Amino acid sequence: MRLIPPHLTQRIEGWPIWSWLDQRLQIAEPVRETMEHPVPRESASWFYVFGSAALAVFMLQVVTGILLALIYNPSAGEAWNSLQVLNHRIALGWFIRALHGWGSNFMVAIVLIHMVQVFLFGAYKFPREMTWMVGVLLLLLTLGMAFTGQVLRFDQDAYWGLGIGASISSRIPVLGPWIVQLLLGGPIIAGATLSRFFALHVFVIPGMLIAFVGIHLLLVLKLGINEWPMPGRIVRRATYVKEYHELTKRDGIPFVPAAIGKDLVFSGFVLLALAAVALILGPFGPSGQPDPTIIQTVPRPDYFFLWLYAVLSLLPPSLETPALLIGPVIALAVLFALPFFSGEGEKSWKRRPIAVLTILILAVGLGTFTHMAGLAPWSPVMNAWSKDPIPPEYLKGRTAMEREGALVFQAKQCHNCHALGEDGGKRGPELDRVALDLTYDQLVRQVIQGGGNMPAYGKNLNPAETAALVGFLETLHPANQAPARDASRLSP
Repeated sequence: MRLIPPHLTQRIEGWPIWSWLDQRLQIAEPVRETMEHPVPRESASWFYVFGSAALAVFMLQVVTGILLALIYNPSAGEAWNSLQVLNHRIALGWFIRALHGWGSNFMVAIVLIHMVQVFLFGAYKFPREMTWMVGVLLLLLTLGMAFTGQVLRFDQDAYWGLGIGASISSRIPVLGPWIVQLLLGGPIIAGATLSRFFALHVFVIPGMLIAFVGIHLLLVLKLGINEWPMPGRIVRRATYVKEYHELTKRDGIPFVPAAIGKDLVFSGFVLLALAAVALILGPFGPSGQPDPTIIQTVPRPDYFFLWLYAVLSLLPPSLETPALLIGPVIALAVLFALPFFSGEGEKSWKRRPIAVLTILILAVGLGTFTHMAGLAPWSPVMNAWSKDPIPPEYLKGRTAMEREGALVFQAKQCHNCHALGEDGGKRGPELDRVALDLTYDQLVRQVIQGGGNMPAYGKNLNPAETAALVGFLETLHPANQAPARDASRLSP
């Protein structure tokens, strides 16, 4: 095995500062062992660089997070303003925010790619079960960082997104109310809520990430980097460790300097790409200030949570709670149990078609749901009122008041959520036959009081506008069918 050149080691150990530190911390030997850690020659590959890249982005997140924390004020009254100060008054404040925001997306993406690579290369198999399990925890913590970071923007999307998250947490049996109280710091989203999420995002989750990253790296050093998954190279608990050590003695190289080159190049490329994206696209938000009185809002999570947004919107209401409570538990149980029921056998993806098919199905499913998040039923088409005029056939033969109701329908943006003639939003039901289902009084009550997925418009419409709108809605029925009538008012 080719080790670090002796003259290089002697030069480093001859530095006065290094000698002073080593005398007190005794770190020379651990550092040397880490640098000379043997790596199978074929593992010094571009397929093995994602873990190092995720660590590099995490370090950038720590640095930019500290810089942002110097200005950010985690109070309900000043959080939004402090982000405006960063965006417009602090030199390069917007760029630091952009680096931190896009860095979160980059980190989630790289960790996901790394997990997929580990799965396809069988690196979770014996004896690296704990390495895989710690990796799963790191993925969860990375997602937790992304979610808490979105909340700290404390704009309209963050406010209502947190409300949805709290609603989901409240459905957990027994622990639900306690978890909501812990997250919100009270019955409502207020200053205590932001302080708790600031503590989670700045102290708790990063501390756990640092601890688990340390454990993960220690496991990699002790158990070695997974060898290249050659077809026919079978993992057997009784012989694997001996075979691996023989491989590293026969065809191993030290991690530094022989194997670290590709990691440094790829990490540098990722950081440059991140800086370019931040420079071109700028920071995330904040959008409008959080206002609990504005209920006609469409909170959207950040990119990596859009698939969940779509799934929940497409599920029937009766299945939401079971999906939220049972689905994640099953998914985590499968991930943690994977190395124990599939800890031996082939590692090569070429001989593991079920593994490849699983990844393809998950990729297609997540991609499809992410795309559908923009068209999900609870997502209004925000410009439908202006780009989708009411079809002419819905205006022919209408009275002046009914035409006035059509104008109210268009001006109050009802078309964003309700379709007429297949044009318009899908958040609410189509209205082509609404007069067959609801009587005049029921239509008035629905418009004024709201209900279901529809907000109340009692304060947005005056009595004349309400009467005109309901008059127009009463005309929406097939020509050969009479509209619904209150049976109690029909003559005997």
